[in-house]
Amino acid sequence: MKRQKRDRLERAQARGYQAGINGRSSEDCPYQSADARTNWLGGWREAREDLQSGLYK
Repeated sequence: MKRQKRDRLERAQARGYQAGINGRSSEDCPYQSADARTNWLGGWREAREDLQSGLYK
């Protein structure tokens, strides 16, 4: 069975989350398109909230 690639925007969100967990700045967003950038920043914000709430150290 073939694996489906994840949606581009879903991938952008996941990469933003990882960037946030790793302590990268929101200015490090690699995306230029508005939709992908919005999802990346959403993932980044979610990760920062998780860090502040103590889910990660």
